Amino acid sequence: MAAPIIAIVDYGAGNLASVARALEHLGYPCEITGQAERIRSARAVILPGVGAAGATMANLCERGLDRVLKEEVIGAGKPFLGICIGIQVLLQSSAEGNTKCLGVVRGSVRRFPPVDETGRTLKVPQIGWNRVHQLKGHPVFDGVPEGAHFYFVNSYYAVPDDSELVIASAQYGVTFAAAIARGAMLASQFHLEKSGAAGLKMLDNFCRTMK
Repeated sequence: MAAPIIAIVDYGAGNLASVARALEHLGYPCEITGQAERIRSARAVILPGVGAAGATMANLCERGLDRVLKEEVIGAGKPFLGICIGIQVLLQSSAEGNTKCLGVVRGSVRRFPPVDETGRTLKVPQIGWNRVHQLKGHPVFDGVPEGAHFYFVNSYYAVPDDSELVIASAQYGVTFAAAIARGAMLASQFHLEKSGAAGLKMLDNFCRTMK
């Protein structure tokens, strides 16, 4: 069987099919797979999903996919996109269950505060559309308006030690990293596949990095 062009990592999480549908809509063949060999042989890899950091890491480790992602995908410079929980597990640890994560990016994952800066109660998780501000030029933003709205579902947010990795931010009680990038690695806290035209444009821009 030929290697998949884009492998969507199946580790038992939900929301994988919606990413596959978005890619197919854009004309990019993809495969949802939990097989290490299929993932390592793909031209690009996407780690999407929703859920808790602890369960995500447990499932990745059980399948041996933690090492594949860290060493043979991201470490090898293969185009990689993390979505939602896929950005959080890139860091060293998460406050959600005191979880040890992949450690690809130095830093940690924190929970949103219970109140905002004005003292008003903050509903956690954040669910819905939020404005994303582009902090620096990046090819993934080509054709995406500054300040476009994207769809979020998250109680936690990534805090990289190196702020230079943060290419976009959003505000929800605190200003937080909405997207990070380093080399061929890209990750967003928001759901590209659920964010309308702007999300599809970013997904298309990522896929073009394979060419």
